[in-house]
Amino acid sequence: MDKTQLLEGKVDWRGRIATKDKHGGQGPSSLILGTFACENMASFVLGVTLVTYFNGVMHYDVADAATQVTNYSGTSYILTVLVAILADTYIGRFKAVLISCWIEFLGLGLLAFQAHYPKYKPPQNCNILDPTSTCEKVAGKNAAFLFIALYLVALGSAGVKSALPSHGADQFDENDKKEALQMSSFFNWLLLAVCIGGSISTTFIVWIQENKGWDWGFFVSTLAMFLGAIIFCLGLPWYRIFVIKGSSAITEIFQVYVAAVRNRNLQLPEDSADLYEINEDNEAAIPAEFLPHTNTYKFLDKAAIQISQQQSEKPNPWKLCRVTQVENAKILLSMIPVFCCTIIMTLCLAQLQTFSIQQGFTMDTRITNKFHIPPASLPIIPIIFLIIIIPVYDQIIVPILRKFTGIPTGITYLQRVGVGLVLSALSMTAASILEVKRKQVARDNNMLDAIPVLQPLPISVFWLSIQFFIFGIADMFTYVGLLEFFYSQAPKELKSVSSCFLWTSMSIGYFLSSIVVKIVNKATQKITNSGGWLVGNNFNRNHLNLFYLMLAVLSMVNFGIYLIVASRYKYRVQKSASDLDDSRVYALKEMKKSQEEN
Repeated sequence: MDKTQLLEGKVDWRGRIATKDKHGGQGPSSLILGTFACENMASFVLGVTLVTYFNGVMHYDVADAATQVTNYSGTSYILTVLVAILADTYIGRFKAVLISCWIEFLGLGLLAFQAHYPKYKPPQNCNILDPTSTCEKVAGKNAAFLFIALYLVALGSAGVKSALPSHGADQFDENDKKEALQMSSFFNWLLLAVCIGGSISTTFIVWIQENKGWDWGFFVSTLAMFLGAIIFCLGLPWYRIFVIKGSSAITEIFQVYVAAVRNRNLQLPEDSADLYEINEDNEAAIPAEFLPHTNTYKFLDKAAIQISQQQSEKPNPWKLCRVTQVENAKILLSMIPVFCCTIIMTLCLAQLQTFSIQQGFTMDTRITNKFHIPPASLPIIPIIFLIIIIPVYDQIIVPILRKFTGIPTGITYLQRVGVGLVLSALSMTAASILEVKRKQVARDNNMLDAIPVLQPLPISVFWLSIQFFIFGIADMFTYVGLLEFFYSQAPKELKSVSSCFLWTSMSIGYFLSSIVVKIVNKATQKITNSGGWLVGNNFNRNHLNLFYLMLAVLSMVNFGIYLIVASRYKYRVQKSASDLDDSRVYALKEMKKSQEEN
């Protein structure tokens, strides 16, 4: 292979066409993984400690604190769509990541500033967990300061999550047999980078918050984000930078739906070749932009019906669309049912990041007589396991499965997602059983009204690690499977937006968590002494076990629906070798052929 081969559609930082020998590959992608690890080190800790910060420092009660955190997480993930559209259409993926890194750095710095100076916080002379204590909740300018800083972090984190994975995948050429398989491994290593960052975040930074103060914890997160931005900038001379076209691919998708509605009364031609498509020999046409017609969602084909007067004039894109446009719209539409089936899993994740952490504060956190593990550090258990299992999975298990299935990723994307959905249901079941045990300990020791931290229950916090462990494995299967599934199936102009299907799914799950908590409390208000399953700060009097059980049942129902959706899904039509990003089957066959020839 000619290593000086020019790469169509990708340039270097000076705008020159990128070449294989100088740009991209595993080296620059390693810097991208390093950036992702640093970003996760900076932000992961927020997901597991912000409830405690809102509750103990800003004086929200637990349910409201959990709602604020899930709203923050949900907003961060939904913003990924906005940033992805900007990245794919106007500013490019590299610039989107660069700007987002510094925005997140600014937000974290503001959080550290507020946590350091007492005048920006409510008075700290009370214990929010003491029913007899009256605490002043953060309000006014201080509350505005808090939320501006927090949502700057949300915006920056959204930009990194939306554009960085796609920019990393851009470092590989899907037309190259070897690099096509390396791209598949990249997504596994991406999760490993997340785990490494998360492990440092949930141990070192949590320890700093517990022992040195919240201001120092936020400051270390700020430094981690600064380091991530610097690492990202170091790779600039070697990056393959995707060339943006300046036109919105999302707009083109909407044009299909509008045109299909406007042409709803027209009859489809018997021959699909009569549908509108620009001439493939036209000098302005790019071969990679052509997709063959399929017979799914035929109502959308009406967007490509051309009438006689349109053949001699430039068509109105809101009345007449190309077949390729229509097929892109079909691809995105076909992914929506898969997308919807993953929302419940994030709903479960939100509970582990909020209520399960607060459970830990009621339990015995001792490892030895002198060493205690902060409840916020419990996610380190599945993270450590993932750090071990991901290389094993990618380098050993996948090749073994590949020999039996003939699929380069071992199992299909949708099979991988399904395994994770089942494990998430098992995690909620384990959480429900553990909560029954925890409350029984409180009842047996006459400690139902004990103040957490001051009077911990005689049950080890490590019992919570079971549910975290199971869900950690679910993470490896579902979220990585989804990220690769969406990236491989989406149109080339929508790679960043496609990865946002995952983040948007998580966003809806977080927002749904806030809604579900309120609905459950409202529905159970009159049948519980506490005024609702999850009302108040006393977990010993609440019914968190029933809430977890409800989520386990919902998860299994959701999995049943997913089986139907997955069995009906049709993967993208393989038109040629240039479609290697849809599936790595072509690359595998070619690699086997070359090995046989040698």
